[in-house]
Amino acid sequence: MNPIPIVEQLARTPGALAAWLEGLEADRARFKPPSGAWSIVEIMAHLVDEEREDFRARLRLTIESPGKEWPRTDPEAWARDRGYHARDLDEMVNEFRKERDESLRWLLSLGNADWKIAYQHPRVGPVTAGELLVSWSAHDALHVRQIAKRMFELAARDGADEGFKTTYAGEWGA
Repeated sequence: MNPIPIVEQLARTPGALAAWLEGLEADRARFKPPSGAWSIVEIMAHLVDEEREDFRARLRLTIESPGKEWPRTDPEAWARDRGYHARDLDEMVNEFRKERDESLRWLLSLGNADWKIAYQHPRVGPVTAGELLVSWSAHDALHVRQIAKRMFELAARDGADEGFKTTYAGEWGA
């Protein structure tokens, strides 16, 4: 596996999110849809913690000590217990960039890592280093999509007060 395109994609995410979220007002960053799904600030706080405590930590263990148990993660509990919703969006965007930069430095230092080395997960079986790397990039994409959905919902909410709909945006069967 050539990790470079995946690492390059990981490198693009913080800048893309920073550009899109720059200047977003606190009340909009904390908007939660009726479904109760995470707000944008909660998503960004999650990305920070996942960067530090999940993907980088687990990939490092898999490559360096594949028999060592992975650290436990509980994103829903983290969101609640760590007060994601009250956090400052700009701080989370900056913290994500800082953590991602550290991850990128480490990833680029790996050289010819064995991407087939696996951790034996107690529930899902073997998880290879390569699977972790591609899942890391996919995880970014899932949360970029989630942030896009919040932005769409904000636009719909903003127009609803005046009876304006978002139908022209292309949601009628694209």
